[in-house]
Amino acid sequence: MLNGIFALLLQGFYLAKLVKKAIEMSNKVEIIINNSELTAGTRGASLGPFAIMTAARKLGSEFFSKYQQTRLKDYNHLLDTPSYYRKAKNIEGLKEVYLELQQAMSVGSEKKIVLAGDHGSAAGTILGLKTRYPNTKVGVVWIDAHADIHTPYTTPSGNMHGMPLAVAMGVDNLENKHNAIPDDLIAKWDELKALYQGDHLQEDELIYIGVRDTEEEEDAIIESKKLRNITVGELRANRNWEKELEAFCDRMDYIYVSFDVDSMDPSEVSHGTGTPVPNGLHVKEAEELLLRFAHHPKTKCIEFVEVNPCLDEKINTMAEVTFGFLEKVTTAFESK
Repeated sequence: MLNGIFALLLQGFYLAKLVKKAIEMSNKVEIIINNSELTAGTRGASLGPFAIMTAARKLGSEFFSKYQQTRLKDYNHLLDTPSYYRKAKNIEGLKEVYLELQQAMSVGSEKKIVLAGDHGSAAGTILGLKTRYPNTKVGVVWIDAHADIHTPYTTPSGNMHGMPLAVAMGVDNLENKHNAIPDDLIAKWDELKALYQGDHLQEDELIYIGVRDTEEEEDAIIESKKLRNITVGELRANRNWEKELEAFCDRMDYIYVSFDVDSMDPSEVSHGTGTPVPNGLHVKEAEELLLRFAHHPKTKCIEFVEVNPCLDEKINTMAEVTFGFLEKVTTAFESK
C-alpha cells in the first residue's frame, strides 16, 4: 500500500517537473530541424543538425531542451535509388522538401532558427517566409562561398544545392544556357518555381556576403541582375559595408539570413562541409555578422546549413563552431 502511494507521489513529482520545464521552454524562438541532403554532391550533410546537437551534449548544454523543436520529414531515402536527371539530381523529391518547409515556416513562432542539411532546401525556407508574409519585401542575406544561382540549363555538376536562389527568383538563365535538358525535367523545374505563385524573390531583396567561388554562368546573371556581393576583402578593408547592410535592411519588411558554413575559411575551422573554399571569413567575422542580424528587429529566420561531420578532419569541429554561433545568436534573437 505504502509502496503504491510512494510510487504515485514520485510519478506526480516527475510530471510536475515536466510541466514546469514545458512552461519554462521559450515560445519566442522555434528550432526547425531539416536534415534533407537530397541536393548535395557529397553524402553526410543530413547528419549536420545532429552533429550540432552532439556538440551541445559534449558541453553538457541544455540548449536543445530550452526551445520548441519541429523535426521535418525527409526524403533522403531517394538517395538510395537512381536519379534520372543528370542536370538536376534528386529533383524528384525536392518539391516535397519545399512543401515541408513551407508549412513549418508559415505557422508557429514568428522567429525561426533552421538547422538544415544541405543548402538546396533553402528555396523552401524562402517559400515559407513568402507564404507567411505575402506581398512583402523579405530580404535574403546569403552568407556563403557560393552564389547558388545555377539552373539545370547552366549547372556543371547537376547538384541542386547550387540552384536554390534560381528557384526562389524564378529564373532559368537561358541567356547562358549550355545544357540540353529533357522536357520532363523542364516540367519538374518549372513546377518548383511555380510554388511561389509569382511572388518570387526580387533582385533588390538579395544580398550576398563572402561569395568567392562562382562559374561564368553565375557571374553573368549576377552582373545582369546587379546582385550585390560584399566580399571578404571588403569586410576587412573598411566598415563601409555596415551602412550598406543597414540600408538594405531599411528597405525590407523582414529579414532572413542563410548561413552556409563554407563561408568560413576551412584552414581556420575545418573541412567539415561539402564544398570548402579557401580565403573565407574568420570565425569572429562570421559571428559578428550573425549577431548583427540576430539583434535586428526585422529578422525572422536565421538558418545554418552544410555542416558535414563525415568530412571533418578535426572530429566535429565544424559542428562545435556552429553550435557556438547558435547559442549566441538564439539568445540575441530571443531578446528582441
